[in-house]
Amino acid sequence: MTNLKLLEYLEGYLTENRKIRFQKVLKQRTKHFTVATEDVYQLHNTSAVIRSCDVFGIQEVNIVEEVNSKSIDREIAMGAQKWVDLNRYHTVKSCINDLKAKGYQIVATTPHAEDCELIDFDISKKSCFFFGSETEGLSQQVIDEADCFLKIPMVGFTESLNISVSAAIIFQHVTSKLRKSDIDWKLSDSEIIEKRFDWIKKTIKNYDAIVERYQKQ
Repeated sequence: MTNLKLLEYLEGYLTENRKIRFQKVLKQRTKHFTVATEDVYQLHNTSAVIRSCDVFGIQEVNIVEEVNSKSIDREIAMGAQKWVDLNRYHTVKSCINDLKAKGYQIVATTPHAEDCELIDFDISKKSCFFFGSETEGLSQQVIDEADCFLKIPMVGFTESLNISVSAAIIFQHVTSKLRKSDIDWKLSDSEIIEKRFDWIKKTIKNYDAIVERYQKQ
């Protein structure tokens, strides 16, 4: 109850439009699907994936930086990193272990003998879509640990797509199907409250001072 009272108090510092916007966006957020990028070399690709996650309502992004470690390109992400949760890992193993502990199946987005076309993908399972580096693709470790393999059908001379383009195509397809399904895909009440606090903190100035002043009342 105290947290809810504090939340109400903090929301008093937001404009009515911003409060409505937060509520509207949070109703469309999901953790049923997530994504992982593995040592993506071109920074703008990771940033663009983060932006696509925000656009299509995917709340969490997992970034493996076993070889390449760079700051997220704020200009290309266009502020999306404020609204999407970034989980960063130093090894592929730690990332996969964490995701599997959370109940996610590992989906390798790469052609494979046992691959599944996007249109046939089973959306009922919690899934993390893995994207590999631009030059080498996914590591053998991800391929070995993958529960399934997913491909986007292509009929032209070009046999591959940019990572960020592939991610956007997959996200749009699976989230559209998800929202038309009976699957319980939305954030829980406690997760929504947590994000409301988080987004307010990233929005209003002097957040800590305002909270301190409230607690002294």
